[in-house]
Amino acid sequence: MNTETRPIAEVSRQATHILFREMGVVDTIRFLNQFSVGRGDYTKEREKWLADISLDDAIVQIKAGKINAQPCT
Repeated sequence: MNTETRPIAEVSRQATHILFREMGVVDTIRFLNQFSVGRGDYTKEREKWLADISLDDAIVQIKAGKINAQPCT
């Protein structure tokens, strides 16, 4: 067991290397992407998407399968 404290950059570099070696590049990238914080402000974007639709209209569209999901940017 190693009790020496190393810089987080070194730990991250070693962990990434181990993941690449054991899981491959694609699965490592997929794994690491789940921890990214993303971009933009979802709340503000959602307000723009939903600005012209009432709750009742949204419910009707959802039930009809017509809601157009907006991609996150």
